[in-house]
Amino acid sequence: MSELERQIGLFLEELKRENVSGHTVRCYASDLGQFLEYFSPPGGEPPGIRELDRLALREWLGELYRRKLKAVSMRRKVAALRSFFRFLIRQDLADVNVARLIRTPKAPKLLPRVMTAEQANTLLDQIAAGKLERPHPARDLAIFELLYGCGLRISELVGLNLADLDLAGWWLLVRGKGKKERQVPYGSKAAGALERYLSVRPAQPEQTAVFLNHRGWRLSDRGARGIVKLYATLVGGDPSLHPHSFRHAFATHLLSDGADLRAIQELLGHARLSTTQKYTQVSLTDLMGVYDKAHPKA
Repeated sequence: MSELERQIGLFLEELKRENVSGHTVRCYASDLGQFLEYFSPPGGEPPGIRELDRLALREWLGELYRRKLKAVSMRRKVAALRSFFRFLIRQDLADVNVARLIRTPKAPKLLPRVMTAEQANTLLDQIAAGKLERPHPARDLAIFELLYGCGLRISELVGLNLADLDLAGWWLLVRGKGKKERQVPYGSKAAGALERYLSVRPAQPEQTAVFLNHRGWRLSDRGARGIVKLYATLVGGDPSLHPHSFRHAFATHLLSDGADLRAIQELLGHARLSTTQKYTQVSLTDLMGVYDKAHPKA
């Protein structure tokens, strides 16, 4: 095993110890694995870590352009590499984060497609009505009610523990990116769904996770994504919906009904207000659509 491959493995192990989301670890493992493969000649060894200079990384980035990868994918790969080099610097195996010396491809600023409040509530009502026969319908409904009712990331949802629930006050203790904790309220619909699920929740001894899989262990983010995709396709008739769609809807619907932008920032756990401000653009786009349809002089 080469030194580069060994350090990639150690880096991924560190991410797991730090409780980085499983989705992020899998993406970084894939990106760094491809990076290692590119620099590994057939039957030979990849270059040493200190041989990976700016010119080598620009060559690698050029290969990504040649393969016509989307800018979003390239940005993620560069982010993975930058994080890896920060790890190498902490291990005294690199002096400079050379991944920061290459320019990150610009991604197009696309506004997220947001379902209407009527569409979101119709989907949740259909799930509650048992339109799809499933082994754990109470769990599935609670998942959707918290995704839409609290605007949680999927990693935050599956990371919830029983101790994080304030069932009397209708609050959740949520662990977001960078291990930052925040408190998020939930409403009566989510409270009812959560209580019904907890009354039938199976569990292995000493299992602390709120949401469990069919074996009684913590539900993975991949498992939760699969549940959302299944209902979105078979009940909602829209396979493009994913867990983050409900987070977008949560923020946009709050903003449309007059919620303060900074309050929404706190609820979402965004570090920067600029990240939350994209929802004002979504609302303005919707507003222009209403104007164009309704105003006689539009």
